[in-house]
Amino acid sequence: MRRADRLFQIVGLLDHNKVTTARNLAEELEVSERTIYRDIQDLSLSGVPIEGEAGVGYRLMKGFHLPSLMFDEEELAALILGARMVQAWTDKSLASAAHQAIRKIENALPERLRPELDREELLVPDFNVSPITQEHLALLRCAIKQQCKTAYDYTREDGQHSSRTVHPLGLFYWGRVWTLVAWCELRDEFRHFRLDRMKNIKLLEEKFEVLSGRSLRDYLDIVRCKDE
Repeated sequence: MRRADRLFQIVGLLDHNKVTTARNLAEELEVSERTIYRDIQDLSLSGVPIEGEAGVGYRLMKGFHLPSLMFDEEELAALILGARMVQAWTDKSLASAAHQAIRKIENALPERLRPELDREELLVPDFNVSPITQEHLALLRCAIKQQCKTAYDYTREDGQHSSRTVHPLGLFYWGRVWTLVAWCELRDEFRHFRLDRMKNIKLLEEKFEVLSGRSLRDYLDIVRCKDE
């Protein structure tokens, strides 16, 4: 996490009405208490009105607010639902980011909208994405972002095994099952693979270039044409 992001999160986690300890902040942000002490000092020097001291805890002075988020009830419901889906159906890193996003929204909301956070008409069932699939998801997100060629062993539905080297392009969730869409070097065309059937995933040092006719947009165009 960038330090600027961490400083912003600290301000978002501090409350006007109760003291938050450095230990709680350190656990939430996964840093040392010493780091929190330095960050609080730098925030105070930059003009953020923080009350408290090391060993006791901190809070924001009353009257100081982050800019209000201008959401209506429907917009807020959509954001919370989306964040809960991410928490339930993705990897640990994205789930943690969704949790932090909800915390930021909660801290910046006006009082009249805070009850919306606790409404449960829209539920997100936990389909228990397996830890292995979560690991694969995190690895493949990284591969897509960095455009790393990726190798793995794959087992088809009929039990046939193969080794693939692919250019990972996108990840799709179909309800209980995650799939990867990629350009497959073995087949020299688009293929999709279930994450729960992959083994021994390796991000290779070799990068791939997204060529015309081999991009995620090209794949989606092909799918749309088939549906028409």
